[in-house]
Amino acid sequence: MPMRLALLLALSLAAMPAAAEPPQRIVSVGGSLTEIVYALGSERRLVAVDSTSSYPPAADALPDVGYMRQLAAEPILALAPDLLLLVEDAGPPAVIEQLRAAGMRIETVPDRPSLDGVREKVTRVAAAIGMPERGEALLAEIEAAQRSVGERLAEIGERPRVLFLLSVGTGAPLAAGRDTSAAGIVELAGGTNALDGFTGYKPLSPEAAVGAQPDAILVTESTLDRLGGHAAVLARPELAATPAAAAGRLIAMDGLLLLGFGPRTPQAVARLAEALHPDLPER
Repeated sequence: MPMRLALLLALSLAAMPAAAEPPQRIVSVGGSLTEIVYALGSERRLVAVDSTSSYPPAADALPDVGYMRQLAAEPILALAPDLLLLVEDAGPPAVIEQLRAAGMRIETVPDRPSLDGVREKVTRVAAAIGMPERGEALLAEIEAAQRSVGERLAEIGERPRVLFLLSVGTGAPLAAGRDTSAAGIVELAGGTNALDGFTGYKPLSPEAAVGAQPDAILVTESTLDRLGGHAAVLARPELAATPAAAAGRLIAMDGLLLLGFGPRTPQAVARLAEALHPDLPER
């Protein structure tokens, strides 16, 4: 083991309080987990976050330990946290095992794209930071907001077909299939995911786009920028012949709000539902 890493391990262990005490130095990896810490009123205990933690804006002022799937042990150990909150699939696994071997307390939180998944995240984070009662109160707020959205959606008729696209590089954009956050939020907002023949994300072909017959195209704001804006997206060869492009129905939303499945999910559902159902009753 390199001398520098060994020293950081020793310093980290020395700085850790007894496990029974509520953590006071938290590193949060996963935008939705960071949102939950803020919503619980415990942001002063955060010493760092990852690059997906873009909300609330105050999180930008905290040290950044990098992208959630490309973590390194040294920057985290140097902060001497007494709790590392990890969203499921954070990694790489070898780094997480290295941190565990150092004796670091780690809470790994499942990331299911559903309302039950939101409830589990809040419950797990609140318990980990020693605020179960505040967690229950936050859950009550979230569930009340979601009931309000559900009442507005109760009378909808058709469920428009929605094609979600994600651009992560220079190649073809990726389309969302089953078991994705995009599919989950579309269903909650009274839509139908246009592609259900596969799970996860796959590059979009012109044939698949036309066959999906989407009524609307949904993207994150960063994808919209990466693909050149509203007109450029609708004019893409894969999309130009779809009903969505013909109607000019392109919806762009903040990525963490839309896909994070955190405390603001009812807000995301409401905003997307309003875009998909122009006649949706007012609040």
